[in-house]
Amino acid sequence: MPLPFGPAYRSYKSPFGPQYKPRPHIMGWDAVAFKRYGVMAAGYGAVAGIFALFFFAEVPRVRDDIMVKVPVLGDYFVKEIPPEDNPF
Repeated sequence: MPLPFGPAYRSYKSPFGPQYKPRPHIMGWDAVAFKRYGVMAAGYGAVAGIFALFFFAEVPRVRDDIMVKVPVLGDYFVKEIPPEDNPF
């Protein structure tokens, strides 16, 4: 007749074997994965943002509100129309 509980002794665990410690996770993503992919996503996001900023730099609203205020590059984006080209 089998006993309703397990054996009275513990199974042997070698001190030289792997020492597994569970890490908290959310659907398989732990803190190390969040950090790794978060840093990578932030890098790609920064590059995409800089690209979009320079891609739309010739739009007058972007040029006047953002690009003129950049300390080193601001003078490059100042567009002054000569009086002879002004139709009014």
